Amino acid sequence: MAKLRAAECREFIKAVIEKAEEIGAPVAIAVVNAEGHLLALERMDEAGFITPEIAWGKAFTVAAFRSMSPRFPDGLVIQQWFKERNPQMMMNASVFTGGKIVVSGGCAPIFQGNEMVGCYGISGGTSDQDEVMGQYARAKVGWAHAPAVDDAPPEVRKHINEIYDRVGLSDRKV
Repeated sequence: MAKLRAAECREFIKAVIEKAEEIGAPVAIAVVNAEGHLLALERMDEAGFITPEIAWGKAFTVAAFRSMSPRFPDGLVIQQWFKERNPQMMMNASVFTGGKIVVSGGCAPIFQGNEMVGCYGISGGTSDQDEVMGQYARAKVGWAHAPAVDDAPPEVRKHINEIYDRVGLSDRKV
């Protein structure tokens, strides 16, 4: 069983902060393990006081929903799925998890090989800025946001790609 280490989380956080400083968007960054338990959390000095809880909630949400289905590769797909199918369920999920469900861009799973070992969440910029910071940091530290061998059924892939198209991310494909 693969495991995400605190030292790896610190390197990811440093990379996010580097990009956040470059674009002028102070943020909080949270990293959780595959079960949604907090491994690392940092808030930049100028980030909003609520951003740590939001970042943690984003990471927790991806852990919860990605572990349920390959249909949820990131926060943007989770958000769109709820909007289209059952917005009330999102509110209910937030209530029954003590407010931990937060759906937005700026969060994704972390894979080692085919195993999801954790998830991250970033909060403080716009949803797009949080996404850019996450993608930059993932690339810098070498984290994969998808399994090495993606065995998601073709209909799931089609569904996710349709959602990306609808939310204006037609350059993103699974």
